[in-house]
Amino acid sequence: MVFVESRGNDGVKPKSVSFSEAILHPSASFGGLYVPKELPKLDRDFLLQLPKNYKEMAFRLLRLFDIDIEDSLLQEALELYDKFDDPNNPVPVVEVDSNLYITELYHGPTRAFKDMALQPFGYILSALAKRRGENYLILAATSGDTGPATLETFKNRPNIKVACIYPAGGTSDVQRLQMVTEDGKNLKVIGIKGDFDDAQNALKNLLASSAFQETLRKKDIHLSAANSVNFGRIIFQILYHIHSYLEVVQKGAVAFGEEINLIVPSGNFGNALGAYYAKKMGLPIRKILIASNANNILTELIKKGRYDLRDKSLVKTTSPAMDILKSSNVERVLYDKFGASRTRELMQDLQEKGYYELTPQELASLQEDFDADFSSDEEVAHTIKEYALDKNYLFDPHTATTIKLYKKYAQDCNVAYSTAEWTKFAPAIWKALSGEELRDLEALQAISQKLGVVIPQKIAELFTKPIVHDLVVEKEKIEEEILAFL
Repeated sequence: MVFVESRGNDGVKPKSVSFSEAILHPSASFGGLYVPKELPKLDRDFLLQLPKNYKEMAFRLLRLFDIDIEDSLLQEALELYDKFDDPNNPVPVVEVDSNLYITELYHGPTRAFKDMALQPFGYILSALAKRRGENYLILAATSGDTGPATLETFKNRPNIKVACIYPAGGTSDVQRLQMVTEDGKNLKVIGIKGDFDDAQNALKNLLASSAFQETLRKKDIHLSAANSVNFGRIIFQILYHIHSYLEVVQKGAVAFGEEINLIVPSGNFGNALGAYYAKKMGLPIRKILIASNANNILTELIKKGRYDLRDKSLVKTTSPAMDILKSSNVERVLYDKFGASRTRELMQDLQEKGYYELTPQELASLQEDFDADFSSDEEVAHTIKEYALDKNYLFDPHTATTIKLYKKYAQDCNVAYSTAEWTKFAPAIWKALSGEELRDLEALQAISQKLGVVIPQKIAELFTKPIVHDLVVEKEKIEEEILAFL
């Protein structure tokens, strides 16, 4: 598999790179992203012959991508799914309503969907660094879930240091505790006075900064990233969409070859991009339905063809991992549909003017694959209560945003993605159920008692672990703090 650049080549970087190079050095020309030059095709016979075991299925699919990672390393990385709740079924697909199946992506160590990609990706990247005898700084910007998953996968791994940037006050208490209590000697967690877009902009600026990279070179350190700007994340996110389809076929919801809809709660668009690539490879998907919260920039793009930040300010919601205005992975869809030159033009407009607008033909092309809607916090709370009390299914506020689109497409077979366990957002869920406001620990206990659900030990023990990282700085101080850490 060969990778090229979403905004074209600057004449300095190689015109194409391998998978291992793309994940070790994810910064592409003109601030762009690495994208696959071609995707493999999923034909009927290949899909029907895939093993039912998730690890074996994932290995077979990764071999189809023809990436330059040997079989033994891939298999070792996939063994990390054995750390999930059920090693035989790390990604359950559950029937929740008529024509609604939910793929539960949160059964890993940090109780969120980022573990699905970051557990194997982190193992592979650190193994490559060790084999090359190179030292790497991994940057991660998080709106709540990427951070804990990145810290968990790279903790105490050789040849790796991690700097994780999060918006102070912009995550749930559980998400914050998962980060600030991590005690790995190679980890640095930095809270910033700002929002996720500030954190992500800082990450992208550091990745693109020749001065920062020169400083690292003098320390014999290479630079990489754990956000979904890194295709090492995306490749593992393609796999579970294929798994979801095969599961609903096995359950008799559709016959093999019939199309389904995938409903994705989306902030940075990586999960949705994985679905788009799976569709392009030949998976029978009718539409990818993008569910947002009050930060509904993606709804406006898909409905109207405008990505306009000029009159937007970030809204803090009960689904904070989706409190994002600049969704990085949209760029990869733009490249796939419109090419590098047009993508560079659109992204330059966004940078310089604060907006871009698709032509009517471009919007029609986008709408062939996508539809979108958003839910307010009030709608999310109503949905959580309805499903918990009437249908005996408890989901978190991010997953709840998918239900509005499910009801619009209820005549089709739909798979929605549950991206985080309820335990990470207990105060919002308890308020939805009771109208009362409680802090995290009290809310966790109240929900557990009311609904008879178990609080995992990894979540419960957070409240007694010592705080290791208490640093909160102005966003202009991020680079200084990272260098001091190194």
